[in-house]
Amino acid sequence: MIVFKFGGASVKDAEAVQNLRQILETKKDQELLIVTSAMDKTTNWLEKVVNEFMGKGDWKPSLERVFEFHLSHLSALMEENSGSAHDTLEKIKHYAFTFLEQDEGSDYDFVYDQIVSLGEILSTKIIASYLEKEGLPIEWTDARKLVHTNNNYRDARVNWDETEKRIQDFWKQKKKRMVLTQGFIGGGDHKRMTTLGREGSDFSAAIFAFCLDAESVTIWKDVPGMLNADPKHFSNTSLLENISYREAIELSYFGASVIHPKTIKPLENKQIPLYVKSFITPSEPGSLINHNTSEDSKIPSYIFKTDQVLVSISTRDFSFIVEEHISDLFSRFAKHRLNIQTMQNSAISFSVSVSNDKPRIQALINDLKEDYQVLYNDGLELMTIRHFNEGVVDELVKGKEILLEQKTRHTMRLLMRDGNAQ
Repeated sequence: MIVFKFGGASVKDAEAVQNLRQILETKKDQELLIVTSAMDKTTNWLEKVVNEFMGKGDWKPSLERVFEFHLSHLSALMEENSGSAHDTLEKIKHYAFTFLEQDEGSDYDFVYDQIVSLGEILSTKIIASYLEKEGLPIEWTDARKLVHTNNNYRDARVNWDETEKRIQDFWKQKKKRMVLTQGFIGGGDHKRMTTLGREGSDFSAAIFAFCLDAESVTIWKDVPGMLNADPKHFSNTSLLENISYREAIELSYFGASVIHPKTIKPLENKQIPLYVKSFITPSEPGSLINHNTSEDSKIPSYIFKTDQVLVSISTRDFSFIVEEHISDLFSRFAKHRLNIQTMQNSAISFSVSVSNDKPRIQALINDLKEDYQVLYNDGLELMTIRHFNEGVVDELVKGKEILLEQKTRHTMRLLMRDGNAQ
């Protein structure tokens, strides 16, 4: 069997879903598990709902728009015979409104997972109904009952043994050749919905592939494959035709947006090849990620992360930052669930950069200020270059002020801001 994963752009509207069907038509005689994300920017819209709810604002119009969007595309795909799917969407809508009306909003992460996870449920219900109408041998299943996690909301950890058992048991009992399920979401204890981290649908595809010993995984994108840079930053990009699991892990860890960082390792453990292909030109070969390392260093890769924050920490008495302090600082970053991007220490200070998650960063800074002196800069950009050359680096940093620089044999990382910034 093989695994296909379709992201939000590939199911963004009715036309995109029709294109998805055409791709699946070529595989309708094969055992296929399809993992699908929320449609278009639904995750962002639902995040807005949660933020308005937690901020005691008027969240109802925003949530209403989410369901209007999905109902409009359901109607476009199924002008007739959409009654059952329409009823399902209405039930999901009733749940969402009832949950928020009754919840006191005591925990942001918990509320987030119960609401934002609905985007994947909505998209897969619509897609499954349409594919079934078009005659494909499709079976919808609920990832929340198969991918078992802890209750670490917004970044849940997979219980691999239980998940593997559930997925394998389901696969033995399935009734159709094609199975459609959700990415990004799982089920925790006490039947609570959980999410696997932002952009976690790729990881979901890897989970199913690992548990079912898949022949391959294909991630369908709106780009030709894995590129060496984001086209938003570079006008001339190159396709990485074949890279190793290790190189893909490095690139995803540093922030390459094509693949979720947790995706690669389960596939490497079972030597399952990963293809990244374009749903716009599905006949093109795309990129292949496997055990081959010979192509890794031939093309430099450039990764940009915006909206970064540099936090500089020192002791109040200006004594040395020693191992005891560093251990304490790491525990506080972990407590506030902030992933460190870069770190550097001098005799009397310890500096780290993190992505700007405002509520968590503010809570961290308040925590640190109880025992340390804390300074921070926001609005920064982190540039990572794999297999760099100095000439290109000099061109890229023109007009920039570099606040932090790290360099190894294969990787350079620069935290910087515009040279005119105050």
